[in-house]
Amino acid sequence: MSQDRTSGDGAGGDGAGGDPMSHALPEYAERVLDVADLIPPGRVMTYGDVAEWLGEGGPRQVGRVMSLYGAAVPWWRVVRADGALLPGHELRALDQYRAEGTPLREASHVVEGHLPRLDMKRARWDGVTAGGGADRDKGGGAHT
Repeated sequence: MSQDRTSGDGAGGDGAGGDPMSHALPEYAERVLDVADLIPPGRVMTYGDVAEWLGEGGPRQVGRVMSLYGAAVPWWRVVRADGALLPGHELRALDQYRAEGTPLREASHVVEGHLPRLDMKRARWDGVTAGGGADRDKGGGAHT
């Protein structure tokens, strides 16, 4: 999948960093974005899952890559482990999840904003099995 990507705003990027076409993407960032591109519609991986799949870095490093460069990929498919929607981008992400049929857990009426969370047991992709969900392993873990 390794295509030439350049730096730019991620889901929450502020555009800082100058001309997006003038900087080559760091190798680690390229690999993180390649994994994000692999996640099937309707499925998600956590920041930690991506780091584990790559065998390097950790959730914070993956999160940093996604915040800086994530706009180049389906950023809404790389998520927090608790299933909470990305702060500041909840409605954009929710539109994508609903369009793709990503499993959600409806929020309790006592939760401020009444925003759902991802149903991580059903939505989490292991990095191996095909898209859908019927062939998904029951463990809900990352690449093994």
